[in-house]
Amino acid sequence: MADQDPLVIFTPSGKRGRVAPGTRVLDAARALGVDLDSVCGRRGVCSKCQVAPSFGQHAKHGITVGEDALSPVNAVEERYDRVRGLKPGRRLGCQAEILADVVIDVPPESQVHKQVVRKRAEVRDIVLDPAVRLHYVEVAEPDMHKPEGDLERLLSALKAEMGLDALDFDFALLPDLQKTLRKEKWAVTAAIHTDGPATVIALWPGFHEGAYGLAVDIGSTTIAGHLTNLTTGEVVASSGLMNPQIRYGEDVMSRVSHAMMNEGGAAELTGAVREGLNGLIATLVAEAGISAGEILDSAFVMNPVMHHLFLGLDPYELGQAPFALATGAAQRLSAADLGLTALAPASRAYVLPLIAGHVGADAAAVALSEAPHKSDDLVLVVDVGTNAEILLGDKSGVLACSSPTGPAFEGAQISAGQRAAPGAIERVEIDPATKEPRFRVIGSDLWSDAPGFAAAIAGTGLTGICGSGIIEVMAEMRMAGIVDAKGLIGTAEETGTPRCIADGRTQSYVLWQGDETTPRITVTNADIRAIQMAKAALYAGARLLMDKRGVDHVDRVVLAGAFGAHISAKHAMVLGMIPDVPLDKVASAGNAAGTGARIALLNTGARAEIERVVHEVEKVETAIEPRFQEHFVAATALPNAADPFTGLRAVVPLPEPVFTGAGGEDGARRRRRRR
Repeated sequence: MADQDPLVIFTPSGKRGRVAPGTRVLDAARALGVDLDSVCGRRGVCSKCQVAPSFGQHAKHGITVGEDALSPVNAVEERYDRVRGLKPGRRLGCQAEILADVVIDVPPESQVHKQVVRKRAEVRDIVLDPAVRLHYVEVAEPDMHKPEGDLERLLSALKAEMGLDALDFDFALLPDLQKTLRKEKWAVTAAIHTDGPATVIALWPGFHEGAYGLAVDIGSTTIAGHLTNLTTGEVVASSGLMNPQIRYGEDVMSRVSHAMMNEGGAAELTGAVREGLNGLIATLVAEAGISAGEILDSAFVMNPVMHHLFLGLDPYELGQAPFALATGAAQRLSAADLGLTALAPASRAYVLPLIAGHVGADAAAVALSEAPHKSDDLVLVVDVGTNAEILLGDKSGVLACSSPTGPAFEGAQISAGQRAAPGAIERVEIDPATKEPRFRVIGSDLWSDAPGFAAAIAGTGLTGICGSGIIEVMAEMRMAGIVDAKGLIGTAEETGTPRCIADGRTQSYVLWQGDETTPRITVTNADIRAIQMAKAALYAGARLLMDKRGVDHVDRVVLAGAFGAHISAKHAMVLGMIPDVPLDKVASAGNAAGTGARIALLNTGARAEIERVVHEVEKVETAIEPRFQEHFVAATALPNAADPFTGLRAVVPLPEPVFTGAGGEDGARRRRRRR
């Protein structure tokens, strides 16, 4: 295929390739192994293959996508849009043809294997002191001799009931006020928001009990929301979705670049995340079976770039030193301020404070959840994600930094990588003697060598390998002597297994031989290199904080984040993702950022606490610290070239082979030249 053929890049998978001009998007997706659904035989009636092309300059990919990158909307698409409706900017993959370089997002609803957003609500005891209270009150009827407005009489009754000197009323409620008061003969239930000036933010005729809030973690890759009963603290519905901004770039700096290089780019990104949130809210409301008008308060956490884009702020300054924030203070806003049209306009929103230009409200929420500032021992808290937030501290003080790990931990940049979805390999074990693997996939509890495995995964198939799977297989390969400390995979002769096969200039390890329904799944040296880069950034950030603290060890490690909750301490340490501590001193906190958001939602005192704590945290900027690069280079080794990891080696075998990493005819020529 000629070099001038169009380049197509699919997000969120990251898969790319060149196709002949005129190739339909659906055909390109299938040729590249992209998870794009279609059931109507290309007739344009099922809409399962909807995609969203992303136009403008994509600095990360080195291309500019013009409006003519796809063929014009055809009659089939026009008919579908007229009859059933297409979302703005969407195309049907079975109809649109690729004419020039293009970036195409496959939205969640178009994916055969839907993303499993594993950001569940952790069980946690939280002292309930929400910012919203419901008050039933009977209001005096109008009196011609006392010409006082309905609003004034309502506020007088509420102030007397609550013992308040002052009480505001959200103007958005005023148009319906008189009808509401008269519907149940002047008896109403008012929702009063008290985080700030006491304000009436909702009003129902008669007696009403429902009061709910949202805790939302807006991650670079996924958005997770928990709908919570403000009276009981119970999580009544949880759901998540891929961050729609991912079509503009997998990492935050790609999105900053999009905003900088494309006129209106920042507004595009803001619109995308708000649209996604409105969809998420609708899903939660439907799952819980409540009215959206009963959602009265919300708490949001996110990294600084997501923060600025969510609030409608230009992230330009965050893309260059000194990484200045437009504001890092906690924000108290209304749903209307944030474009959250799925909520009542007067519903309130609390955005947790940021710690620094690259350490966001998600890190503040982790601090609120895990409380390193209250710890007696020295604890390292690592929120593992596309952009890792790291906290180190105890009662004497806390340090914080962020580290750009990239999307490899999420399965991106991996040859057979994918997001966590049914059919993805998530657990791996390799016999150190035979070098034979076995694995488990999402959606089944059986290992691949167990009777009935094929039948158990018949519904999902075997589709690839997710982030936790690539971590485990890579660590298992290291422990089995298949990959050396430098990250090179040995040849079949060097490792003693035919599963190591030549792959260009290097080797690959065959994890799954493939069958008539599933292609072969391998782990390549490029895959290992991608994880080496990600884990080196993670470890270097942690080591930098240890340097600043003047210590060479920590007492315990807490792995936070959806990804952190699904990796084993042993495998993480074998790769050198985290410092060497006893394995029983490594714990998972699950979605600590989401837990911190729920704490802030349900306890107004916690809001004051975290606003105080963030000012006391010492921020460390990895981008300008000279030792970061030194730690990063050492940390590319498995587990590390500078730190001995003696504790780990005492309990886990780490063979020390040295491989050439050469493969194929090219490798043979290089070996001959060495002679």
